[in-house]
Amino acid sequence: MKAPLIALLALLASPLLATEAAAHVVAVPDTAKAGSYSAIAFRVGHACAAGDVTLKVRIEIPEGVASARPQVKPGWTYVLERGTDPKAAPTAITFEGRLPDEAFDDFAILMKLPATGDRLIFPVVQTCEKGESQWTEFASPDALDEKLTRPAPVVTLIPNGAAPAAHQH
Repeated sequence: MKAPLIALLALLASPLLATEAAAHVVAVPDTAKAGSYSAIAFRVGHACAAGDVTLKVRIEIPEGVASARPQVKPGWTYVLERGTDPKAAPTAITFEGRLPDEAFDDFAILMKLPATGDRLIFPVVQTCEKGESQWTEFASPDALDEKLTRPAPVVTLIPNGAAPAAHQH
């Protein structure tokens, strides 16, 4: 009788584990060729809290990205933040609109990636009606397997000439 009970508990827990695994803002795809133009989507899987509504998604663009262009999304607007040079690549892009908790969405940016480096970190701040989630944590290069509570999306750069691996979420 214990085995069926354990199996039932495992089945009941599966949706909870799937929700936990999808709880982060992630980059899709999470690998790209160094030096290439690549469209990367930042997938928002849920609101800041159960039943909440996402109103803004602010994505910081790391140094070394030569250009960053947001994809137009029906029902959403975007704001480009730039440093002191108005012709330089944006330092951040903020999408504004409404995304209910029961839905997910992708916020795509076409970028010219740096020719060198091993990973790009994109801190994201998700603003909701009832709060905010800061997806800004990242592991140090010597502790990449570190478990993070609010990980920032990361894109691993594949040296030019190598084939990218499929690690989509």
